[in-house]
Amino acid sequence: MSSDNRGSIVRQGNLLRIDNALIEEVSFTTRNTGSILVSYSSQRQNGLTFIEVIRLNVSNSTVIINSSGARVCFCDLRKGMWINVTFSPNMTRSIPPQSNAFMIVTRRAPSAAPPSSSVTTGRVVRVDPITNVLVTGIPNIPGSQTRFIVTNSTVIRDRNGFPVRLGSIRPGQLVRVTHANFQTASIPPQTTAYSIQLL
Repeated sequence: MSSDNRGSIVRQGNLLRIDNALIEEVSFTTRNTGSILVSYSSQRQNGLTFIEVIRLNVSNSTVIINSSGARVCFCDLRKGMWINVTFSPNMTRSIPPQSNAFMIVTRRAPSAAPPSSSVTTGRVVRVDPITNVLVTGIPNIPGSQTRFIVTNSTVIRDRNGFPVRLGSIRPGQLVRVTHANFQTASIPPQTTAYSIQLL
């Protein structure tokens, strides 16, 4: 089985590390916590290389940065990204095994609008600049709403195309949001906003 240049688990002091792991799945509990399922290569004694997976739990204390050292939001991680990860050697005996992630380094910065994006146009229900959340849909009907997580890389522009802050958007305004294709199963569903355009 081909390893596709995936790294293997190596011991680094009291920690374990995988360089060049592939994110297979991202599960969100909040915008900063959840878990990632990553694949890596495993060399067997018979000389064959297999692809294995491990689930890494991400907490508020997990450090997530890009290759330049800038902080990255957990909500920016997505399937298909390559990362370097340091994690605890204490693993569950489950399938797949689980461990706690201490540091995640993305191998390339998340792009502002990747090809796997969708566009939603709607009225703003709520804006929270403190938690970086924008909600669109019909007021008081959560089933009609979508909750967008706004990250440091989200581009926000006014009607004239000039950059504005999230706090300048008001409920009732019409916006076009370019966002990730994935969303949580919560009500309202939650996803990451790549760009927000006031209309």
